[in-house]
Amino acid sequence: MLGCVIHGAGDLRVTELPAPESGPGQALVAVRYGGICGSDLHYWRHGGVGDFRLREPMVLGHEVVGTVVSYGAGATGPAPGTAVAVHPATPCGRCPECADGRPNVCRDTRYLGSAARFPHVQGGFAAQVAVPAGQLRPLPDGLGLRRAALAEPLSVALHAVRRAGDVSGGQVLVTGAGPIGCLVVAAAKAAGAARVTVTDPVPEALGYAAVAGADTLVRADDPGDAGWPAEVDVAVEASGAAAGLDTCLRRIRRGGVVVQLGMLPPGQSPFAGHLVVSREIELRGAFRFAAEFDDVLQLLAARGEFDGLISAVVPVRDAAAGFDLAADRGRSCKVLLEF
Repeated sequence: MLGCVIHGAGDLRVTELPAPESGPGQALVAVRYGGICGSDLHYWRHGGVGDFRLREPMVLGHEVVGTVVSYGAGATGPAPGTAVAVHPATPCGRCPECADGRPNVCRDTRYLGSAARFPHVQGGFAAQVAVPAGQLRPLPDGLGLRRAALAEPLSVALHAVRRAGDVSGGQVLVTGAGPIGCLVVAAAKAAGAARVTVTDPVPEALGYAAVAGADTLVRADDPGDAGWPAEVDVAVEASGAAAGLDTCLRRIRRGGVVVQLGMLPPGQSPFAGHLVVSREIELRGAFRFAAEFDDVLQLLAARGEFDGLISAVVPVRDAAAGFDLAADRGRSCKVLLEF
């Protein structure tokens, strides 16, 4: 079977891999689509994501959907042939974070396609993948596999919005109109935000934010743009750039909440920390997700506009071209690989 393996920075290979077998407690899934995530692009471009560095070849991919093939000993779940989304995380269930109901920051989690631990956790960009049966989620009526491939990144976005607290009736700023930023827009609107402003220097990216439901689009490289809000109640930084965080801190109202969702580069990042003090701004991190994965499947089933965020579906044999497209923010939002 074909799989998409990263060997190092700039070294992405589509190769024949041995077909997996479902072990005890596992399910075997025939993968149909896999979304190319920003972290996949980081592994491809830089050989790592933040502090997670490649130390061995790794199958990429954690945004995967497909159909159930079979189960290993002692495993049960949706019947073979059922369309499912795969929750990519397997938290330990024992650490203080898991005991506190925050499995998304589990200190010993396993996450598909992640170099956070060694040996690395191999990902889902392959024709078949074996995962713990408990990670399968059957798709609700009305949700096809193509749109369901957005479940993982939409879960990330919804978790960030929930980290901000109640946004209903509020003014929200999102810095960065990449796939995650656009999905934050959709999640904020679904949570009742009155107005969502999105900033990005790329006009085409702002176009996708409009598809997601943004009310105001602002060129981030144009401080004179009339669309800039005087202040907002909540700001979500989704660009992973220090400049985006600075914008959030300067546009948030006194006592407002800033959620840092984009992964900043490793090391020290300068930011306007004095404003956190003088304005009593609450700065919160948002990492991955927990129960949101189950919630977003219903949201995806109910709203067809999410289809507009999928720029292209590329056969896995052409994965190199798919990664090139996904990395070009002027030409794409979310790119899927098809297996």
